Amino acid sequence: MFPRVPDQHKSDKPLIPNGLGVIYVLASVVYLFLIYFFNVIDSSNSASLSLGLAISAPLILGVCILFGGFLGMLDDWIDLKWRYKAFLPIIAAIPLSSFAYALGLRTSVTIPFIGMIDFGSYYYFIIIPVLVTIFTNTVNMLGGLNGLETICPAIILIGLMVLSVSNANLLYVPFLIWLILGALNFTGRIFVGNTGSFAIGMTMASFAIISGLKYDLAISLLPYIFNSCLILATFFFFRKKASLSFDGKKLFSDHRRSLVTLIAYKRPLTERQLVMAISLLFVLTTVLSIVLKQFMFA
Repeated sequence: MFPRVPDQHKSDKPLIPNGLGVIYVLASVVYLFLIYFFNVIDSSNSASLSLGLAISAPLILGVCILFGGFLGMLDDWIDLKWRYKAFLPIIAAIPLSSFAYALGLRTSVTIPFIGMIDFGSYYYFIIIPVLVTIFTNTVNMLGGLNGLETICPAIILIGLMVLSVSNANLLYVPFLIWLILGALNFTGRIFVGNTGSFAIGMTMASFAIISGLKYDLAISLLPYIFNSCLILATFFFFRKKASLSFDGKKLFSDHRRSLVTLIAYKRPLTERQLVMAISLLFVLTTVLSIVLKQFMFA
């Protein structure tokens, strides 16, 4: 049913079904639309009602996940070049910007060492699309190992649910489905593909903006951001890409052009050891985001 691709980091290179992230997209969208239909979370206000708009957090989050999943599926189908897919999340940010504008969400952003800056109306039409684009692409750029594309986002989702108690029920089913896919991905039975990577990146970005957790998500995403900066810097300055070597049992690298190759640099590790080492970094940054949040409101 799903196209199969070889698992490059197994000695016999078995063919694994790819693109199973579509299951996450469908299940999440159905769940969120049902929440919207039964009005479990009422996020509409008088301004949106006066405009004749039925705007709510579940509806917007569902639409954003649907957009993200479609863009990822498009990439799986035709293998889009980076210069194109880097800007595709801007399209998916349109419903999120509309939601934020209609409900008059806070337009200020906390920047480390600078403080809080109020962007006014520019927040809706510039800052939100930029944040969604950056967050989604950084998540999509870290992958290639069984479990890496699923475990790290799952850790961040836990942190976001802890930080936003009022909106946590938006992620109950999406998180459960992602955990199931993550277990299958970690054991090498499936790949979620770009469909899953784009969808989960869009989930985190959209939920953080809806819940006012932009700064907290940025802290949790630090390993993603570091990985993206390292990949882009080595490519633009040296025109070289990151790659891993495989000796049949362990992975290693002779260069440091990404987070994965940095950890595996002259240090042979099994695929699972490498994934767990990177996952630990996300545990640390996610816990840090929670601690900083508690400290700010102490």
